Formats: sequence, C-alpha cells, structure tokens
Amino acid sequence: MTDVPVDLDKHRGMAAQKATDLRRALAEVENNVRELREREADLENRMMSAPATSWAEAAVKARYLLNLYAASLPTEDTRHRALVAALFDDFAKLSGDN
Repeated sequence: MTDVPVDLDKHRGMAAQKATDLRRALAEVENNVRELREREADLENRMMSAPATSWAEAAVKARYLLNLYAASLPTEDTRHRALVAALFDDFAKLSGDN
C-alpha cells in the first residue's frame, strides 16, 4: 500500500473528464455567486444601518443604487442609461474626482 493518492482523473475517458470538469466549474461558479450575494447583503445591511454623515457618503449609496438600477435596464433603453451616466459624471464633477 502507498500513501500517494491515485489521480482518478487520468483514468477517465475524455467524455467523462469533460463532464467532471463542467461539474467542477459549475460548482465553483455557484459558490462564487452565493458568496457574492452574501457580501452584497452584508453591504446593503451596513448601508441601511447608519445614515450618511456627509454628501460623499450619501453619494456612495446613491451610486450603488444607480448601478443596480442601470443593470436592470434593457439594452435598448439608451435614454435612461444616458441619464445614469450623466448623473455619475455630475457626481464626479461635484466631488472633484475629474
């Protein structure tokens, strides 16, 4: 008997290996999505738990919400996309980030 583990992937056929790779990739993506949702929920809870103490902090919250809104817009809604982009430009100009 040996303490060296056997690499079972080398003993699979090509189709089985592809299926295994796909299952592993899917599991990794699902795990990343779950972790992202948990981090988003944590961020949102932190944003709701304390009021902003400055316009800059309020703008951070507004940017977050605008990004969520913009992500939900259909691609063909160029008018609202342009409006969101213009507001981000205003935020940058007023905060001195330009």
